[in-house]
Amino acid sequence: MYGFEINKILAAIILAVLIICGISFVGNLFVNIDHKKNQVTAYKIDIPESDITAQNAVSEEGEIIEPISTLLINASLEQGEKLYKKCGTCHNYKKNSSSKIGPNLWDIINRPKGNVEGYAYSNSLLEFGGKWTYEELAKFLYKPKNYINGTKMNFAGLKNVNDRANLIFWLRQNSDNPVPLP
Repeated sequence: MYGFEINKILAAIILAVLIICGISFVGNLFVNIDHKKNQVTAYKIDIPESDITAQNAVSEEGEIIEPISTLLINASLEQGEKLYKKCGTCHNYKKNSSSKIGPNLWDIINRPKGNVEGYAYSNSLLEFGGKWTYEELAKFLYKPKNYINGTKMNFAGLKNVNDRANLIFWLRQNSDNPVPLP
């Protein structure tokens, strides 16, 4: 009797597999599963490319760098001060203080790049030119070595957009006349 019970169990398993395969086969007859790779299966929404490029910067590696302008309104001075501790090993932020390894960051917002007297900037930063606007600082702080190739700043960068906004908001207050928020 023992062998007869094993045969019944094996027969039940085989029957279950055959039923599942049969249902699958019959289902494929009713449903067309011919996948067309070029078939459009969604509505296309046209977005002007100028809007995308105006809002997001793209790094050399193709990563999108989020703008910080809208985040500055809700940025935290406390969080920015905590983040500055990373910067404080190389930079001063107090008025009329001397530069350390990096230049003094007092009144950095809208300051021309490479203008701290007595600090030897890299040629690549001097050639890059322009001002340190909110967005320029955010792009630079994302990955300094990628943004200005050849810069002397040895910092991996801040990947989190909120961290960059908090730090820049905190740097903004270190000025006699802070630049208005965008």
